[in-house]
Amino acid sequence: MAENRIFTDEELKALGARTLDLILSALESGDTKTAGGLSKRMVAEFQGIHDLYRDWVTHLLSIIGRKYGDEALQDALHETVAGYTRRLAGAYAGKDVKARVETLCAGLRGHLQAFEVSEDDEAVKITAPVCGSGGRLAASGAYDGPDGFLKIKNPQEMTFNRADFPVYCAHCYFQNIVPAGEDGAPLFVTEPSESIGKGACKVTIAK
Repeated sequence: MAENRIFTDEELKALGARTLDLILSALESGDTKTAGGLSKRMVAEFQGIHDLYRDWVTHLLSIIGRKYGDEALQDALHETVAGYTRRLAGAYAGKDVKARVETLCAGLRGHLQAFEVSEDDEAVKITAPVCGSGGRLAASGAYDGPDGFLKIKNPQEMTFNRADFPVYCAHCYFQNIVPAGEDGAPLFVTEPSESIGKGACKVTIAK
């Protein structure tokens, strides 16, 4: 056995275990305090990888926009949003409005931010006080300074006709126009906050 080890066998095993399995094991043994702590750890772990991939995508979009211009950026966004919309469409296919709303909310909870859901005679509406992806990114100051991510300078359709629009949030425009089913309608429609990172973004699912 190595004399300069820094971990025990038990610690090494725990490092490679899924946090969910550790939570379930703690619950089965009645150790709710440990399970609670592990639950918080799992949220932090997921938030870390969530933000890493969000920032990676934003950096890639920034490079495309800065090196090749708005037209190339628009093409890249349109093609990639259409691609993941096709993949998502299967999860919504054949479902009624209630099931589609439940499916969308399940996805949005992956941003680990609370949101409000309301309903009227025409639609179900989801309001996020601060969007858990693009809104949090803007609020963090990631677009500020010489090393900040790209803000699309000129008002145009993909910026909701706003100037200096955060590049990550431009994908919302394409979600609004890419058809997701045979009727040609999108899965949902997003209305970005007038002050991204400070105000509420809204999503509407028509009945």
